[in-house]
Amino acid sequence: MEARFSLDHLTVLECTPPELVHVAADAGYDCVGLRTMPLGIPGEPDCEIAHDPVLMRRTREALAATGLPVSDIELVRVVPSMDPRSYEAGFAAGAEIGARDVTASIWTADGPYAREMFEQLCEIARPYGLRLNLEFVAIAEIRTLREALAFLRSVEARNVGVVVDTYHFYRAGAALEELADIPPEWLHFCQLCDAPAAVPASADELRDEVRDRRLYLGEGAIDVAEIVARMPETIYALEIPNLARLASLGPAGYASTCLQRARRYFAEHGRRSAAGSGLPGLGARP
Repeated sequence: MEARFSLDHLTVLECTPPELVHVAADAGYDCVGLRTMPLGIPGEPDCEIAHDPVLMRRTREALAATGLPVSDIELVRVVPSMDPRSYEAGFAAGAEIGARDVTASIWTADGPYAREMFEQLCEIARPYGLRLNLEFVAIAEIRTLREALAFLRSVEARNVGVVVDTYHFYRAGAALEELADIPPEWLHFCQLCDAPAAVPASADELRDEVRDRRLYLGEGAIDVAEIVARMPETIYALEIPNLARLASLGPAGYASTCLQRARRYFAEHGRRSAAGSGLPGLGARP
Protein backbone atom coordinates (compact mmCIF):
# COMPACT_ATOMS: atom_id res chain seq x y z
CA MET A 1 0.00 0.00 0.00
CA GLU A 2 1.24 3.49 -0.83
CA ALA A 3 2.27 5.74 2.04
CA ARG A 4 -0.27 8.44 2.87
CA PHE A 5 1.17 11.89 3.61
CA SER A 6 -0.52 14.77 5.41
CA LEU A 7 0.62 18.39 5.32
CA ASP A 8 0.84 19.65 8.89
CA HIS A 9 -0.16 23.27 9.43
CA LEU A 10 3.00 24.12 11.38
CA THR A 11 5.03 23.49 8.21
CA VAL A 12 3.39 26.46 6.47
CA LEU A 13 1.83 28.24 9.40
CA GLU A 14 1.37 31.52 7.54
CA CYS A 15 -1.41 29.91 5.48
CA THR A 16 -5.03 30.10 6.57
CA PRO A 17 -6.85 26.74 6.68
CA PRO A 18 -8.42 27.12 3.21
CA GLU A 19 -5.08 28.27 1.78
CA LEU A 20 -3.36 25.27 3.37
CA VAL A 21 -5.92 22.89 1.89
CA HIS A 22 -5.30 24.20 -1.64
CA VAL A 23 -1.51 24.18 -1.16
CA ALA A 24 -1.68 20.57 0.02
CA ALA A 25 -3.94 19.48 -2.83
CA ASP A 26 -1.80 21.14 -5.49
CA ALA A 27 1.35 19.51 -4.07
CA GLY A 28 -0.23 16.05 -4.03
CA TYR A 29 -0.76 15.39 -0.32
CA ASP A 30 -3.38 12.87 0.74
CA CYS A 31 -4.82 14.90 3.64
CA VAL A 32 -4.16 17.91 5.87
CA GLY A 33 -3.68 18.65 9.56
CA LEU A 34 -5.14 22.00 10.58
CA ARG A 35 -4.27 24.25 13.51
CA THR A 36 -7.80 25.46 14.23
CA MET A 37 -7.23 26.03 17.95
CA PRO A 38 -4.34 28.55 18.04
CA LEU A 39 -1.93 28.95 20.94
CA GLY A 40 -1.96 32.73 21.09
CA ILE A 41 1.77 32.93 20.34
CA PRO A 42 2.81 36.38 19.07
CA GLY A 43 2.99 36.39 15.29
CA GLU A 44 1.03 33.17 14.94
CA PRO A 45 -2.12 33.67 12.82
CA ASP A 46 -5.51 33.17 14.44
CA CYS A 47 -7.28 30.45 12.47
CA GLU A 48 -10.03 29.67 14.97
CA ILE A 49 -12.72 28.52 12.55
CA ALA A 50 -15.12 27.88 15.43
CA HIS A 51 -15.53 31.63 15.96
CA ASP A 52 -15.07 32.87 12.39
CA PRO A 53 -18.04 31.86 10.18
CA VAL A 54 -16.42 33.22 7.02
CA LEU A 55 -13.21 31.27 7.61
CA MET A 56 -15.22 28.15 8.41
CA ARG A 57 -17.22 28.48 5.18
CA ARG A 58 -14.07 29.02 3.10
CA THR A 59 -12.39 26.03 4.76
CA ARG A 60 -15.36 23.75 4.04
CA GLU A 61 -15.46 25.00 0.44
CA ALA A 62 -11.74 24.29 0.00
CA LEU A 63 -12.10 20.78 1.41
CA ALA A 64 -15.10 20.09 -0.83
CA ALA A 65 -13.36 21.46 -3.92
CA THR A 66 -10.17 19.47 -3.41
CA GLY A 67 -11.63 16.32 -1.88
CA LEU A 68 -8.89 16.28 0.76
CA PRO A 69 -9.81 14.86 4.17
CA VAL A 70 -8.67 16.39 7.47
CA SER A 71 -6.34 14.03 9.31
CA ASP A 72 -6.28 15.95 12.60
CA ILE A 73 -6.77 19.31 14.28
CA GLU A 74 -4.67 21.00 16.96
CA LEU A 75 -3.75 22.13 19.52
CA VAL A 76 -5.12 21.37 22.98
CA ARG A 77 -2.76 22.26 25.80
CA VAL A 78 -3.34 21.05 29.35
CA VAL A 79 -2.19 24.00 31.45
CA PRO A 80 -2.78 25.24 35.01
CA SER A 81 -6.17 26.85 35.71
CA MET A 82 -7.74 25.83 32.41
CA ASP A 83 -11.38 25.40 31.49
CA PRO A 84 -11.77 22.21 29.41
CA ARG A 85 -15.14 23.44 28.13
CA SER A 86 -13.37 26.28 26.34
CA TYR A 87 -12.31 23.69 23.73
CA GLU A 88 -15.79 22.40 22.97
CA ALA A 89 -16.48 24.88 20.17
CA GLY A 90 -13.18 23.86 18.57
CA PHE A 91 -14.11 20.19 18.84
CA ALA A 92 -17.49 20.83 17.25
CA ALA A 93 -15.89 22.78 14.40
CA GLY A 94 -13.31 20.04 13.88
CA ALA A 95 -16.01 17.40 13.65
CA GLU A 96 -17.89 19.57 11.17
CA ILE A 97 -14.95 19.55 8.76
CA GLY A 98 -14.46 15.79 9.14
CA ALA A 99 -11.64 15.52 11.67
CA ARG A 100 -11.44 12.43 13.88
CA ASP A 101 -8.27 13.24 15.81
CA VAL A 102 -7.09 16.08 18.04
CA THR A 103 -3.49 16.66 19.11
CA ALA A 104 -2.87 17.52 22.77
CA SER A 105 0.14 18.11 25.03
CA ILE A 106 0.74 18.50 28.76
CA TRP A 107 2.18 21.72 30.20
CA THR A 108 1.72 21.23 33.95
CA ALA A 109 3.76 19.23 36.46
CA ASP A 110 0.66 18.48 38.54
CA GLY A 111 0.01 14.88 37.49
CA PRO A 112 -3.42 14.33 39.11
CA TYR A 113 -4.66 17.66 37.77
CA ALA A 114 -3.35 16.87 34.27
CA ARG A 115 -5.15 13.51 34.29
CA GLU A 116 -8.40 15.08 35.48
CA MET A 117 -8.28 17.76 32.77
CA PHE A 118 -7.35 15.24 30.07
CA GLU A 119 -10.21 12.95 31.08
CA GLN A 120 -12.64 15.85 30.96
CA LEU A 121 -11.36 16.83 27.53
CA CYS A 122 -11.82 13.25 26.31
CA GLU A 123 -15.39 13.25 27.64
CA ILE A 124 -16.15 16.55 25.89
CA ALA A 125 -14.61 15.31 22.62
CA ARG A 126 -16.31 11.89 22.63
CA PRO A 127 -19.80 12.96 21.44
CA TYR A 128 -18.14 14.62 18.44
CA GLY A 129 -16.45 11.36 17.45
CA LEU A 130 -13.01 12.75 18.29
CA ARG A 131 -9.97 11.06 19.81
CA LEU A 132 -7.49 12.99 21.97
CA ASN A 133 -3.93 12.13 20.91
CA LEU A 134 -1.18 12.95 23.40
CA GLU A 135 2.05 14.25 21.90
CA PHE A 136 5.21 14.13 24.00
CA VAL A 137 7.11 17.36 23.36
CA ALA A 138 10.74 18.22 24.10
CA ILE A 139 9.80 21.57 25.66
CA ALA A 140 6.59 20.46 27.46
CA GLU A 141 6.05 18.64 30.77
CA ILE A 142 5.57 15.20 29.22
CA ARG A 143 8.72 14.90 27.12
CA THR A 144 9.21 11.20 26.38
CA LEU A 145 7.29 8.32 24.86
CA ARG A 146 7.52 6.37 28.12
CA GLU A 147 5.97 9.27 30.03
CA ALA A 148 3.21 9.64 27.45
CA LEU A 149 2.29 5.95 27.51
CA ALA A 150 2.32 5.84 31.31
CA PHE A 151 0.06 8.88 31.41
CA LEU A 152 -2.42 7.42 28.91
CA ARG A 153 -2.57 4.14 30.83
CA SER A 154 -3.54 6.09 33.93
CA VAL A 155 -6.38 7.92 32.16
CA GLU A 156 -9.92 6.59 32.33
CA ALA A 157 -10.94 7.23 28.73
CA ARG A 158 -11.00 5.13 25.59
CA ASN A 159 -10.93 7.82 22.87
CA VAL A 160 -7.19 8.39 23.23
CA GLY A 161 -4.02 7.98 21.21
CA VAL A 162 -0.36 8.89 21.18
CA VAL A 163 1.51 11.02 18.63
CA VAL A 164 5.06 10.02 17.78
CA ASP A 165 6.91 13.01 16.32
CA THR A 166 10.32 11.87 15.08
CA TYR A 167 11.86 15.17 16.24
CA HIS A 168 10.75 14.78 19.85
CA PHE A 169 11.48 11.03 19.83
CA TYR A 170 15.06 11.77 18.77
CA ARG A 171 15.64 14.74 21.08
CA ALA A 172 14.35 12.67 24.03
CA GLY A 173 17.08 10.11 23.34
CA ALA A 174 14.48 7.33 23.12
CA ALA A 175 15.39 3.78 22.18
CA LEU A 176 13.80 2.24 19.11
CA GLU A 177 12.64 -0.69 21.23
CA GLU A 178 10.26 1.64 23.10
CA LEU A 179 8.07 1.84 20.00
CA ALA A 180 6.98 -1.76 20.57
CA ASP A 181 5.18 -0.62 23.74
CA ILE A 182 2.65 1.46 21.78
CA PRO A 183 -0.76 -0.27 21.59
CA PRO A 184 -1.55 -0.35 17.85
CA GLU A 185 -5.02 1.09 18.49
CA TRP A 186 -3.42 4.21 19.95
CA LEU A 187 -1.47 5.16 16.83
CA HIS A 188 -3.67 7.19 14.48
CA PHE A 189 -0.98 9.26 12.77
CA CYS A 190 2.64 10.26 13.33
CA GLN A 191 4.67 13.36 12.52
CA LEU A 192 7.87 13.19 10.49
CA CYS A 193 10.86 15.49 10.10
CA ASP A 194 14.64 15.34 10.45
CA ALA A 195 17.04 17.28 12.69
CA PRO A 196 20.77 17.85 13.18
CA ALA A 197 22.73 15.54 15.46
CA ALA A 198 23.90 18.42 17.65
CA VAL A 199 21.57 19.16 20.57
CA PRO A 200 20.68 22.87 20.96
CA ALA A 201 22.73 24.45 23.74
CA SER A 202 19.82 26.14 25.54
CA ALA A 203 16.08 25.89 26.03
CA ASP A 204 15.56 28.96 23.85
CA GLU A 205 17.59 27.44 21.02
CA LEU A 206 15.59 24.23 21.36
CA ARG A 207 12.34 26.17 21.04
CA ASP A 208 13.68 27.90 17.94
CA GLU A 209 14.68 24.59 16.38
CA VAL A 210 11.28 23.02 17.18
CA ARG A 211 9.37 25.77 15.39
CA ASP A 212 11.81 27.23 12.89
CA ARG A 213 14.70 24.94 11.86
CA ARG A 214 13.62 21.37 11.20
CA LEU A 215 15.06 19.49 8.22
CA TYR A 216 13.82 17.45 5.25
CA LEU A 217 13.68 13.67 5.72
CA GLY A 218 17.13 12.17 5.15
CA GLU A 219 18.94 15.46 5.65
CA GLY A 220 19.80 15.12 9.33
CA ALA A 221 20.66 12.51 11.96
CA ILE A 222 17.25 10.93 12.68
CA ASP A 223 16.75 7.38 11.38
CA VAL A 224 13.19 8.12 10.34
CA ALA A 225 12.90 4.92 8.30
CA GLU A 226 13.74 2.72 11.26
CA ILE A 227 11.27 4.56 13.50
CA VAL A 228 8.48 4.19 10.94
CA ALA A 229 9.27 0.53 10.26
CA ARG A 230 8.74 -0.29 13.94
CA MET A 231 5.22 1.16 14.01
CA PRO A 232 1.98 0.08 12.34
CA GLU A 233 1.27 1.71 8.99
CA THR A 234 -0.50 5.00 9.56
CA ILE A 235 -0.80 8.54 8.20
CA TYR A 236 2.56 10.35 7.96
CA ALA A 237 2.16 14.03 8.73
CA LEU A 238 5.05 16.13 7.46
CA GLU A 239 5.71 18.64 10.22
CA ILE A 240 8.86 20.37 8.99
CA PRO A 241 8.77 24.06 9.99
CA ASN A 242 11.77 25.92 8.56
CA LEU A 243 11.33 29.66 8.31
CA ALA A 244 14.31 30.28 6.03
CA ARG A 245 13.17 27.73 3.45
CA LEU A 246 9.56 28.84 3.70
CA ALA A 247 10.62 32.43 3.00
CA SER A 248 12.78 31.34 0.07
CA LEU A 249 10.37 28.90 -1.60
CA GLY A 250 6.99 30.26 -0.52
CA PRO A 251 4.25 28.06 0.98
CA ALA A 252 3.45 26.18 -2.24
CA GLY A 253 7.07 25.56 -3.18
CA TYR A 254 8.13 24.56 0.31
CA ALA A 255 5.18 22.22 0.90
CA SER A 256 5.82 20.57 -2.45
CA THR A 257 9.54 20.13 -1.75
CA CYS A 258 8.81 18.60 1.68
CA LEU A 259 6.57 16.01 0.02
CA GLN A 260 8.98 15.27 -2.83
CA ARG A 261 11.84 14.73 -0.38
CA ALA A 262 9.65 12.50 1.82
CA ARG A 263 8.56 10.33 -1.11
CA ARG A 264 12.16 10.00 -2.25
CA TYR A 265 13.27 9.08 1.27
CA PHE A 266 10.57 6.42 1.64
CA ALA A 267 11.43 4.96 -1.77
CA GLU A 268 15.15 4.81 -0.93
CA HIS A 269 14.96 3.61 2.68
CA GLY A 270 11.74 1.67 3.11
CA ARG A 271 12.97 -1.79 2.07
CA ARG A 272 16.32 -1.38 3.82
CA SER A 273 14.60 -0.51 7.08
CA ALA A 274 12.10 -3.35 6.81
CA ALA A 275 14.87 -5.87 6.14
CA GLY A 276 16.77 -4.63 9.17
CA SER A 277 13.84 -4.78 11.55
CA GLY A 278 11.92 -7.79 10.28
CA LEU A 279 8.79 -5.66 9.86
CA PRO A 280 6.80 -4.87 6.69
CA GLY A 281 8.30 -2.25 4.41
CA LEU A 282 7.11 1.27 3.78
CA GLY A 283 4.83 1.94 0.85
CA ALA A 284 6.25 4.47 -1.61
CA ARG A 285 4.31 6.48 -4.14
CA PRO A 286 5.77 6.27 -7.66
